[in-house]
Amino acid sequence: MSINEYYVLSILAEELNMRKAAERLYVSQPALSQRLQTIEKRWASQIFIRSQKGLSLTPAGEQIISYVNETLQKEEQVRDQISSLHTEVHGTLKLAVASIIGQYWLPKVLKQYVDLYPQVKISLITGWSSEILKHLYDDHIHIGIIRGRPEWRGKKHFLLSDELFLVDTSIKSLDEIKTTNKPFIQFRSDSTYFQEIQEWWHNHFKTSPKRTIVVDQIETCKQMAINGIGYAILPSISLTANDTNVYKIPLYDDEEKRIERETWLLTHESLTQLKQVKAFINLVAESKKI
Repeated sequence: MSINEYYVLSILAEELNMRKAAERLYVSQPALSQRLQTIEKRWASQIFIRSQKGLSLTPAGEQIISYVNETLQKEEQVRDQISSLHTEVHGTLKLAVASIIGQYWLPKVLKQYVDLYPQVKISLITGWSSEILKHLYDDHIHIGIIRGRPEWRGKKHFLLSDELFLVDTSIKSLDEIKTTNKPFIQFRSDSTYFQEIQEWWHNHFKTSPKRTIVVDQIETCKQMAINGIGYAILPSISLTANDTNVYKIPLYDDEEKRIERETWLLTHESLTQLKQVKAFINLVAESKKI
């Protein structure tokens, strides 16, 4: 079976949906279905069960997909090792970054990187820091960028630290929180960030917020705050010079120190030998000096 057929099975196992898999593979559903039938004949086993709800793996299919993914991963590792032998930077750079970093910090850095190294392919995952750490431990990525202080024994580089602000269009001091009828707008985040905010809140107000609104994305949270719907606690990385129509109240801990959120770049020591990984780390280091 060819590597292309391995890739087809891997995408089908990820999506478990013929339409979505066909879209990712840029083929029609009938063509994909026919190709799957051919692959299954070669294995002499049914790999997927088809139903109106989508696809599900058979027991044989689970074994086959495990083998397929392991083979694809090894094939990519060999390609990376071969590309590291060349003088130019080639290969695939596999990144996983915290969603907030992917939205506000990464685009500018990634634009510089692809301009400098156009031969490198970019694989990017965004999500919570806990998910990114799992990708690192499972060797699914080259570089992870997470929020908060990491417990990581591999290579790590401090990237930035940004302060937390309570943001609102009319509230000028924390004392006004006690009397306002506005809701506290929160965005879903990893458990450490949520816990940090909860601890700060209860240390200052000794009670829960009167009203809350929870949204999925930090940008939604920010837009609701700057449009006067409610107040929010946002990291400074999400605030720009154009956000002039809101009050930004800095948060302090019990020792009167500004509350900050750190961002770290993590990788495995062995992966820094790959040219595309080393080039990205060097670019980030240089951008910090500017």
